[in-house]
Amino acid sequence: MKILFLGDVMGRAGRAAVKENLPRLREEWRLDFVVVNGENASNGMGLSGDHAKLILEAGADCITLGDHAFDQKDMMQFIQTEPRIIRPINYAHGDVPGRGSRVFEARAGRKVLVAQALGQVFMKRPFDDPFSALDLELRKHPRGGMVQASIIDIHCEATSEKMGVGHFCDGRASLVVGTHTHVPTADTQILPGGTAFQSDAGMCGDYNSVIGMEKTEPLRRFVTGMPKSRFTPAIGEATLSGVYVETDDRTGAATRIEMVRQGGRLSQSGPL
Repeated sequence: MKILFLGDVMGRAGRAAVKENLPRLREEWRLDFVVVNGENASNGMGLSGDHAKLILEAGADCITLGDHAFDQKDMMQFIQTEPRIIRPINYAHGDVPGRGSRVFEARAGRKVLVAQALGQVFMKRPFDDPFSALDLELRKHPRGGMVQASIIDIHCEATSEKMGVGHFCDGRASLVVGTHTHVPTADTQILPGGTAFQSDAGMCGDYNSVIGMEKTEPLRRFVTGMPKSRFTPAIGEATLSGVYVETDDRTGAATRIEMVRQGGRLSQSGPL
């Protein structure tokens, strides 16, 4: 199976890049399944229903969210009517809208598990343990058995925690990829047990920025320690950042992983 995972879509620039490029990439790379992290797609904070529709219409099979899952209030209702959107499995206790994992059907009837968890290190609020939550999902959906592939989005600050989740899931997931920090890491690899891994997929946004935000206000706060205005997403040409993975349907193991950087300012990379 050929899988594409795109990192956090950042504001209008990121949405435009997904809309313009994802249909072409699906065809050129003959993609079987596409996951897009959309939690910053609406003005840099959360995802609205309308913007979710745009990403899905562009060719995403699944959208994952993150700690900003419900910053756009209409997502509380929209996620209950759109099963292709996945919020973090350990977002909160009790009755949380939506689901933290789901088995999707890809081309030729192949089954793909997608699950997302929030990390605990350096996060603003103490989310539940991601390891036990992911362990339960992977036990219920064994790779190469119940599903032909399994994709884990670990949304957190610390690269150490993301790497820990990668090794914890090695041999059980097809892909473990980090999101949230918006900067692509250079550790793309297949772990010993056949799990593809990258600490952070990066963002789909304008890299002439501070992690996707227009530079002036973040720089002012760094230099003076004083805020003056709200952060606003940068609106220059975006780079689509993520990972491309090929898997063995029989075992669910990854056989290939490549960094993806398409368009914008970053050096270009992809599977071709």
